[in-house]
Amino acid sequence: MQAVRSILVVLDPEHAHSRALTRAKLIARVTGARLHLLMCDKKQDHNALLSLLSSQLHDDGYDNVSHEQNWKESLHESIIAVQQAEGCDLVIKEHRPDNPLRKALLTPSDWKLLRLCPCAVLMVKSERPWTEGKILAAVDVGNDDEDHRRLHASIIDHGYGIASLTKGELHVISAHPSPMLAASDPAYQLSETIDKRYREACSAFQAEYDISEDRLHVEEGPADVLIPHFEKELDAVVTVIGTIARTGISGALIGNTSEVVLDSLKGDVLVLKSEEATAHLAELARG
Repeated sequence: MQAVRSILVVLDPEHAHSRALTRAKLIARVTGARLHLLMCDKKQDHNALLSLLSSQLHDDGYDNVSHEQNWKESLHESIIAVQQAEGCDLVIKEHRPDNPLRKALLTPSDWKLLRLCPCAVLMVKSERPWTEGKILAAVDVGNDDEDHRRLHASIIDHGYGIASLTKGELHVISAHPSPMLAASDPAYQLSETIDKRYREACSAFQAEYDISEDRLHVEEGPADVLIPHFEKELDAVVTVIGTIARTGISGALIGNTSEVVLDSLKGDVLVLKSEEATAHLAELARG
């Protein structure tokens, strides 16, 4: 979090009270990040409200504040265009779930934002203060290729950063797959051997990132089920997850864990991307 230098705050034209702005102020107060307020609307002029909010922020001690109203072809494209133009490291947006029928027919705009935005995205879902709360970081210790290792490091760093920012407590979850009788590797045919493998990998992970036994949770099952389960059990205020930012037809059909759990989680969700995905999406956005 300390590395965040510029935050794009997406404001909702239909809701005057912005949870996104509340979170942005908390982060900017500690990091000194610049705040850029964005209103995405093609129908109504919001510049007077944006000017008022900027002025209030300046009076509250936030010296580096700018704002704009913008609209491209869609909400997520508008946000990404401004994020690229302003060079923002973090996008903060309030998440309001689509109704189930609409979500079944159309990919929700927040899913598209999570999938295609080149930088980190914080989806704000709750008004609960983060102060002294539990932070849940989700990693896949079973994937230890270089790209995943860097993504895991980023997830844990951000988790510790938020815990430091809020005087909170970081917990880490790693889900592992169920046994598969058809698996070519015998180690993946028995629950005991899978669990043993993951716990061994987690021991090295714990040592590297200084995570105590009581704050590491390793369980068998799908991540999109276990992450909401542990969020509820721990009463976590924010969950940090990573995404491979899958695009194309496979992304449309399968979805990413971050998208699937977005509506299941009660607290805020910070979604990070691998370096490879970030570079690829930035190239797409520039094109």
